[in-house]
Amino acid sequence: MYFAIYVLDKPQKLARRIALRDIHRQRLRQLQQENRLMLAGPLCQENGEPIGSLVVAEFESLEAAKAWAAKDPYMLEGVYGQPDIRPFSKAFPC
Repeated sequence: MYFAIYVLDKPQKLARRIALRDIHRQRLRQLQQENRLMLAGPLCQENGEPIGSLVVAEFESLEAAKAWAAKDPYMLEGVYGQPDIRPFSKAFPC
């Protein structure tokens, strides 16, 4: 089943986000290599500055999605606030 992981950054964490970006993306690439990643990317302000993330990926359960999110470098290093994780069903494009 796919799950959407939606999370906003805590205030004043842009520099820390940038410092951790490579290891954050490495975990996403692992999901991609396992053919479990549907999409991922930063949530941005109108000026393009990242303020959070959206990841849609396949996990065995909600608990597995929460466990994966909890180990993200942005979470471990205090960049992220509380994630909202929900089952996701793709409708379009078919």
